[in-house]
Amino acid sequence: MRELSVPANIPPIVSGNVTDHIEELVKRNPNFPSLSIQTNDKWSTVTAAQFRSQVCSVAKGLIAEGLKPGERVAILSRTCYEWTVADYAIWYAGCITVPIYETSSPEQVEWIISDANVVATFFEAQRTTHAFTPIAAKVPHMTRSYIFGDNVLAELSSKGANISDDELASRRTSAKPNDPATLIYTSGTTGQPKGCIITHGNMMAEVDTLVKGIPEVFEIPDASTLIFLPLAHVFGRLIQVAMLRGEVTIGHCPNPTALLKDLSSFQPTFLLAVPRVFEKVFNGSAAKAHGASPVKGKIFDRAAKVAIAYSEALDHGHMSKGLALQHGLFDKLVYSKLRHAMGGRVTHAISGGAALGSRLGHFYRGLGLIILEGYGLTESTAGSTLNLPSSLKIGSVGRPLPGTGVRIESDGEVLLKGPHIFAGYWNNDAATAEAMTSDGWFRSGDIGEIDGDGFLRITGRKKEIIVTAGGKNVAPAVLEDRLRANPIISQCVVVGDNKPYIAALITLDQDALPQILSANNIDQSPMADLVLDPNLRALVQKAVNSANEAVSNSEAIKKFSILLEDLTIDNGYLTPKMSIRRHLIVQDFAKDIDALYN
Repeated sequence: MRELSVPANIPPIVSGNVTDHIEELVKRNPNFPSLSIQTNDKWSTVTAAQFRSQVCSVAKGLIAEGLKPGERVAILSRTCYEWTVADYAIWYAGCITVPIYETSSPEQVEWIISDANVVATFFEAQRTTHAFTPIAAKVPHMTRSYIFGDNVLAELSSKGANISDDELASRRTSAKPNDPATLIYTSGTTGQPKGCIITHGNMMAEVDTLVKGIPEVFEIPDASTLIFLPLAHVFGRLIQVAMLRGEVTIGHCPNPTALLKDLSSFQPTFLLAVPRVFEKVFNGSAAKAHGASPVKGKIFDRAAKVAIAYSEALDHGHMSKGLALQHGLFDKLVYSKLRHAMGGRVTHAISGGAALGSRLGHFYRGLGLIILEGYGLTESTAGSTLNLPSSLKIGSVGRPLPGTGVRIESDGEVLLKGPHIFAGYWNNDAATAEAMTSDGWFRSGDIGEIDGDGFLRITGRKKEIIVTAGGKNVAPAVLEDRLRANPIISQCVVVGDNKPYIAALITLDQDALPQILSANNIDQSPMADLVLDPNLRALVQKAVNSANEAVSNSEAIKKFSILLEDLTIDNGYLTPKMSIRRHLIVQDFAKDIDALYN
């Protein structure tokens, strides 16, 4: 067992809540351009004072609507300016925000609204109510719906006109550091998402650490960031709060397909993204170069190798003149164009949610963008460790942030401790007890190691949660259990760790198969031929579609492969308790899995 802690140089949070950040900012710098709104391809500034004024007006409207302190209010929307206004208005009204992914299935929406006892929900538009409409009758306590697209923020502001400033101030200050600020639901191994209680103190401690720990991001002139990750995710949400606290201008990009255009017009100095975004930029640039001409393709490939070698040389402390000259040449030919595609001003980025990999880390540093890879979970209010510009080791997830403890158990599990660790799972004391040690450490479920310089590396996952390349947590049991319930399916293994989407290895029930084939007029044939039969695959696809109804689109199975042999106790792929030996299956069927992504 190895334990590593970084002494706290940030005062403990003993009073206040996250709304204090806005109050302090307005007193300190009321005209600071806190946010920027895009209209007809033009960005217009919202000052700190203007943002606070709108938040207060909407909060008064929520109070006038009868919302009480501590009640839960959901936001089901893509990332947008209105999301941020609603989030802070909920807090100013003394309530608790419950974010829901706008891609969630009706089943997921019903569970979250029921479990959290949500009484009101903000929707982005009428189209985003599609997941709620089928289950509305099952959640009668959810009595108020607000739709951003219907100008609801202005309507709430009008409704709250008679609420006094004193009443609003009383509501705003009602929440203390140990009170919940938000319930963020994360996938659980047993299927149903668990609501992580993130307190005001958790968020304030984490934000203070980031603002003071990365002056290269927060203390540069005209600092700005474009948020395009879901604000329903703890990563995007924490950055939202940190930027408003640290005087960094925020823009929102709700449509990922418009990201490159918005980056070009907004010109951020800082980015946050999951590895999949960095992969897509790299792969897209390579494909574009190769598609233009063989010569340009070769130039890009050589430029990528030089960028990686240049970054590695920075670590080794030895830079040859030849490498430096090549780097300077490719900076004009390739790297400057890539930086321009990202807006031209970006110098740093934080990557989290999944493993970035050394190759991409070195490539981006070689072209002038330092990616600070970190590690954390929803339960740790995002980051627990982080690479800093002054303390960087590409391939690791950094050292513990100030005030954070990291411990490696004898079985390799990473344990975490600090003021950013959540208060437990909502309505689930048993899961909370299971997640915490007797001496107050959180069990991450991940396997890792700490090197001689104090940098953490994540080497595996003790829990069976799959994390896609886009940073989405997926509980395989939800899909696997549903698929196994279908008569044609014997076993199913969901895959997708560090991959762009979820896929599955499927085996057929040999006992039920003859009858199913006959009922569907499918000829009996050798298994090698049968698994390619379009009519049979259509039956399996129907089972997959049924399973996908329980999850969001980003968690859904996009491809599947039917294995020729079943997974049994006899061949070692099932335990005596009929549990799948996931690690062994992934290892032995690696070629089949790779084929799903080629």
